[in-house]
Amino acid sequence: MEDPRFTQVRHTFSMEVAVEVAVHAPATVVWRILTDAPAFPRWNSTVSSIEGVIREGARLRLHVPGTSRTFAPTVAGVVSNERMTWTGGFAPLFKGVRTFVLRPRDRASTDFAMTERFSGLLLPLFQRSLPDFGPVFRTYATDLKREAERVSS
Repeated sequence: MEDPRFTQVRHTFSMEVAVEVAVHAPATVVWRILTDAPAFPRWNSTVSSIEGVIREGARLRLHVPGTSRTFAPTVAGVVSNERMTWTGGFAPLFKGVRTFVLRPRDRASTDFAMTERFSGLLLPLFQRSLPDFGPVFRTYATDLKREAERVSS
């Protein structure tokens, strides 16, 4: 299995983390998995549950293992089988924007990319206390790859 590629760039008022992986499954399969909120905990070990429907304008309630905190992003920029964003926070103090992008290589494989950009005036105060996103992002991409390849085999 090809390992996901992770990058992270920090600046004073912004931080960007990203992961990319080649998935041996069509973009339609990857998209169906990414937009099926009730099924997330079955395949994604970084998510305990998602309440809501993953569609344009929807507000989600996302629960992750290891914390009692609930994340409540809004889904936007949905282009079926290609891209979407989940945005949360309180701009200009703190904002997080997670972007999912699918790039078909051919009919049977897709490049998956997930990028999260954190920004805001409060970011410098707690940037050091943010978790190491490398393991979480790599696990997310690996879990997605495994599930999409299982479904399409």
